[in-house]
Amino acid sequence: MEAMDGVFVLDKAGGISSHDAVGAMRRIAGTSRVGHLGTLDPIATGVLPLVVGKATRLSQFFLGHDRAYEAWIRCGFATDSYDRAGAMVGERQSVEPDPQRIEEILGQFRGKIMQTPPAVSAKKIGGVPAYKLARQHKPVDLQPVEVEIYELDLLQTDGERFQIHVRCSTGTYVRTLAHEIGLQLGCGAHVDELRRTAVGEFNLTDARTKGELESLSLEGRLGEAIVPSEVLLPEMPAQRVDRNAAARIAHGQDFEIASFPSASPARRVKAIGPDGRLLAIGELKLPTLYHPMIVF
Repeated sequence: MEAMDGVFVLDKAGGISSHDAVGAMRRIAGTSRVGHLGTLDPIATGVLPLVVGKATRLSQFFLGHDRAYEAWIRCGFATDSYDRAGAMVGERQSVEPDPQRIEEILGQFRGKIMQTPPAVSAKKIGGVPAYKLARQHKPVDLQPVEVEIYELDLLQTDGERFQIHVRCSTGTYVRTLAHEIGLQLGCGAHVDELRRTAVGEFNLTDARTKGELESLSLEGRLGEAIVPSEVLLPEMPAQRVDRNAAARIAHGQDFEIASFPSASPARRVKAIGPDGRLLAIGELKLPTLYHPMIVF
């Protein structure tokens, strides 16, 4: 199989971990060089970008990208994990929340807020994931962090459940949001269904299921599903370089590019070789001089 570099956008099914998804992609693509861009809980479905080959070197540039979700929240009781996979906390109540009251509460969470990650999360304490400590019944002391919720909308209600759309900064936990909404409603609540619809530039339109990727691989057409390295990170300008500059880049040497049409040059650029492939990520040193911080 021809080596591939880029991103496969997986539409992750429920019931598998992000680690499981990486393992499946390694088998499908025939390479061990696979990583993911943002963990999804086992109960969650949706967009899980998987970086493959040399593109794994680009992972650091995706860390701050926004996320978008659609979630069904069930009212009536909280759980220790803040989702349906956890154990019920407190007594169950029979309740159908009022849409107007939900709208009022959602308004409190828009913008920049302080949020404490769930005890059952991958957030590390002293190098150990919090969920491992929680499962061992050890103290889990997670500090609140600032996150930003750009969009938070009520989509529909259905008895004791309601669905929301969330667009937020990385590090935001929809499970915590659901739990805190439940506290405000006074009845307890947790995430019943969670679907991630976007991570940065990747969305469900680009996504393929594991079965679809397996079928393409068997047909020798897996390359049709990859987002190649040279088109990733659209926020970085793509700059064509000639053969001389390409040779310098291959040796880790600084390279020059043509002047930018705008007044100020970009801090980072994608250096594209004569064959159209990504050669490097360059970091600005002088107005037209870049240092290759990552070479392909």
